[in-house]
Amino acid sequence: MLDLSQLLNKKIEIITQQWVEAVSNDRQIKSADSLSRSAIRDHIPNVLKALVTILSRSEISDTQTVIRASLVHGSLRAEQGFDATEIAREYHLLRATVFKNLQSDLVKTTPKEIFRVLALVDQVIDEAIAQCFKSYMKQRLQELESLQSQLMLNNQELSRLIRAGQDNISHLAHELKTPLSSIIGYSELFLKQQRRSELRDSAPSLEHIDRVVRNGRRLLRLINSSLELSCHETGNTDLQLAWMDVPPMIESVLEVVQPLAEMRTLDLVCDCDPTLPQVLTDSFRLQQVLINLMSNAIRYTQSGSVMLACRALNADQWVVTVTDTGIGIAPEVQARIFEPFFRAQPSDPNPSIDSTGLGLAIVDRLVKRLQGTISVTSKVGVGSTFTVVLPIKIVMPAES
Repeated sequence: MLDLSQLLNKKIEIITQQWVEAVSNDRQIKSADSLSRSAIRDHIPNVLKALVTILSRSEISDTQTVIRASLVHGSLRAEQGFDATEIAREYHLLRATVFKNLQSDLVKTTPKEIFRVLALVDQVIDEAIAQCFKSYMKQRLQELESLQSQLMLNNQELSRLIRAGQDNISHLAHELKTPLSSIIGYSELFLKQQRRSELRDSAPSLEHIDRVVRNGRRLLRLINSSLELSCHETGNTDLQLAWMDVPPMIESVLEVVQPLAEMRTLDLVCDCDPTLPQVLTDSFRLQQVLINLMSNAIRYTQSGSVMLACRALNADQWVVTVTDTGIGIAPEVQARIFEPFFRAQPSDPNPSIDSTGLGLAIVDRLVKRLQGTISVTSKVGVGSTFTVVLPIKIVMPAES
């Protein structure tokens, strides 16, 4: 009788390599796109080695290795940003790869042995999935607790701003309502499910946690943007001035937004005059302006290109423009796009566009802080161009 456990033992490395390749190429596991082969491989060979002992009639079953390896795998996948469906897909591919490599040997043995092997392989992989989800869920809950702590700190800062009589608090409360309701609703659903079923079906629970985490992040992003806007409105932002070369700074901005453009298959075009003189400005705040404008242009452009250009305007000023081939902005709302919480809704809204309506408001205040001006020209269906005119040298009040 064939010893299928030994045959499997000889094929562990082949199975692992085939599985890594399958995960890397699977379009349903997008989180693996940015991972190296070794990061995808993880502890899967240990699971296969333990499977060998379980299939063997002469060795003691090493189920503890399956448990340990799967727990580590779940924690790692949580850190790498996988969602629950991607992890389930990973194990589906592992099961298929194991059966594919054993198929030619299984047909040479008895039906009884075939059923035994199939049952044991299913049993081991099901146990691996259960343990993996267990550690994955624990990691996500820890992230949720961390988000809760950050939200509490931001809430304290918001309370301080309310006492100081900051504007837009009513608008902010309205914007916080939707993600906060989602957090509360899914948290309550998760707790009820935990009490009722003790997490026997972990995949739906994990999906609920994923939604909580996503909405928590959105809430934090909204709060942080609101706090930054308040700082600019009250003048509590000091500039760190230094002479700098513009072209290297432009390159660093393009490096930041390049992945966003690649995700939408857009061309990034740079047209920066290499003879542009050094400028005296706050490099960090200037990069913040350009990254916001470029990200916004990419977000609202379905196809085509986004171009960043800069040149000297005269002896005292230089200009930088961001041009896209996106959906454009209607003339009647162009005057309001720099207002806090205002969002120009396209004629065919894209649900994937997640905007708080604060990005351009922050850009407008940053440009003014840098003693510049910003304007926009746009045509619906053709694209938009944002033009920022800045001084070659920022002159602080004490100097003037």
